[in-house]
Amino acid sequence: MNTDSLFKPFALKSLNIKNRIVMAPMTRSFSPGGIPTADVAAYYRKRAEGEVGLILSEGTVIERVSSSNDFNIPHFYGEKALAGWQNVISSVHDAGGSMGPQIWHMGVMNNHHSGWLPAEPFEGPSGLNKPGFNNGKTMTESDIADTIAAFGRAAADAKRLGFDCVEIHGAHGYLVDQFFWDGTNERTDIYGGKTLAERSRFATEVIKEVRKQVGDDFAVIIRLSQWKPADYTLQMAKTPQEMEAWLNPLSDAGVDIFHCSQRRFWEPEFDGSDLNFAGWAKKITGKATITVGSVGLNGEFLAAFAGASSEPSSLDELMRRFDRGDFDLVGVGRPLLSDPNWVKKIHEGRTGELKGFTKAALGELVLD
Repeated sequence: MNTDSLFKPFALKSLNIKNRIVMAPMTRSFSPGGIPTADVAAYYRKRAEGEVGLILSEGTVIERVSSSNDFNIPHFYGEKALAGWQNVISSVHDAGGSMGPQIWHMGVMNNHHSGWLPAEPFEGPSGLNKPGFNNGKTMTESDIADTIAAFGRAAADAKRLGFDCVEIHGAHGYLVDQFFWDGTNERTDIYGGKTLAERSRFATEVIKEVRKQVGDDFAVIIRLSQWKPADYTLQMAKTPQEMEAWLNPLSDAGVDIFHCSQRRFWEPEFDGSDLNFAGWAKKITGKATITVGSVGLNGEFLAAFAGASSEPSSLDELMRRFDRGDFDLVGVGRPLLSDPNWVKKIHEGRTGELKGFTKAALGELVLD
């Protein structure tokens, strides 16, 4: 298995990274009251020391009262939380790494198992977090405008604090994705519509505001998924033409990199081609893409939450697609959650030392 091409530098606007491996965002819930701690900074620093090219933070929520359903999810607003993130990025830079925050609004959520609730109801395009399940309020146009502005402020703060890029979370059934999906967006105004392209207006306005706040030279990433937690097999864009109508407006609005989430990166997106989601996104938009989904492990991530373990797996298929030029960057999740030195081991050919993944790793910030 030759992985040399994964260790070529990548540069795009504000991003100058030493290799093509990206630490994928993974929710950790170790920031009490929304404040990232010194342990969180140490956790990310260890991944930078382990030669990760680009670290994308766990989702960190924007300034809306009900943007989170979890007391321990980090905020990306407020003096104390931003001071915590300043410590994180300083630690990562001191270790020679690069990093961007994933800015997030959860939208309408299930109530957290802890019993904690935000001070205001969850909010979304239609009060739904899956078809037929209402657990929040329908956003007014004023709510939408304030939320777009809050995304912009978070992006501006990311640049001010010295982060290398910013990622907008537009996947996995959270707020931006709730606007995309007809199962959760029943609006009849300009933020709704019968087509995926019409329902993308909210996302394009978020991207435009983020771009306005960070300027032309700061790298902007958006994470997207076809699947939803409520429907793992869903395809919002069922054809290349529908995907083109979805992605090109996002590209035109200011996206530099599409982070394309799949459960399994090797699965083709459409019949008649073996291109995966990231491959199609690159072909359609001409923009750089990140592939992600069960890289380096023999079991997929959703099973991990049910307690399933995974063992290290070959990267041969990943390298075949990468060397063919299907995508530019590779997102790695659970291997880096359980082993901060995973990238270094791959680089040095120490595959016999790779660790598997167990659910226990979800319950701690692994530092060695």
